[in-house]
Amino acid sequence: MAPVDAFLHIINLFAAAAGLGVISAVAVKLLWRRELAGVSWLRLAAWSAGAAAAVTVAGLVISGRDGRMGTYGAMVLASAAALWWAAFGPGRR
Repeated sequence: MAPVDAFLHIINLFAAAAGLGVISAVAVKLLWRRELAGVSWLRLAAWSAGAAAAVTVAGLVISGRDGRMGTYGAMVLASAAALWWAAFGPGRR
């Protein structure tokens, strides 16, 4: 495998986590506009995408493959937990 191919595989591995992080952060900012006025959407997206990326790696290690439905479900739950932590929980600044 060429280095460019390996790089593209890694980018595609984390693309779902990054997309989920951005979409969920924008949705949370729209739903709780007043409560989250002081919280940056970039901070929310980073927390959400980071949690989803960690679950992606864990799912790859545990199952030996990426893209399993259980991993995607766990990504959604981890993203929701990370958004709560960054937006409403003790992680809020």
